[in-house]
Amino acid sequence: MASYRPYVILSAAASLDGKIATKSGDSRFSSGKDKTRVYRLRATVDAILVGKNTVKRDDPILTVHQVKGKNPIRIILDSRATISTKSRIIKTCNKIPTIIAVSKKASNKNLEKLRKFPLKIIVSGNNIVNIKKLLKTLWKLKIRKILVEGGGTVNWEFVKQNLFDEIIVTITPFLVGGKDAVSIIEGKGFSQITKSRKLKLEKILHLENEAILYYAKSK
Repeated sequence: MASYRPYVILSAAASLDGKIATKSGDSRFSSGKDKTRVYRLRATVDAILVGKNTVKRDDPILTVHQVKGKNPIRIILDSRATISTKSRIIKTCNKIPTIIAVSKKASNKNLEKLRKFPLKIIVSGNNIVNIKKLLKTLWKLKIRKILVEGGGTVNWEFVKQNLFDEIIVTITPFLVGGKDAVSIIEGKGFSQITKSRKLKLEKILHLENEAILYYAKSK
């Protein structure tokens, strides 16, 4: 792990064919037991990060349930500060520390809406959120470990820029298909296998009808 940034874990639940959501946005893959495992994992990190599309699609609250532990700080990547003030994230920011990361493209109107709530706004990047710069800022805020539960686009940015340390993927017993279904990693992708990030399989956890794969970045 680089000393200037937090330790980053990418986490996802996917179908056997690598999809994390259907073409209609349905992402309810995990079993109850796997969700409990994820809640337990959330309780071990300082912050949990997702993109604005995940908030729009799922309206998550991103807290710890069913297990004992402190809720992590919630970080939302939202370049233009368009998150709905009716979302559960915003509605609960008075109880759970929340950071909205925006770019300089965020309008004053949108920012003023957010400033009415007890949350922290971090400006990072010109057109889109500069993740590398954001991680440096979060490190200065003493955030040392982040769980990324973003969609395929957010995951791609972390992978493309080599800004992650491990990835945990739950393989679920579903076959989704569809070119418009969301994959674990979206974006442009690498043109050659040799340019891809090489990973090392650290552990496999068997959970009834699911397999949880723990990979670390090869050194």
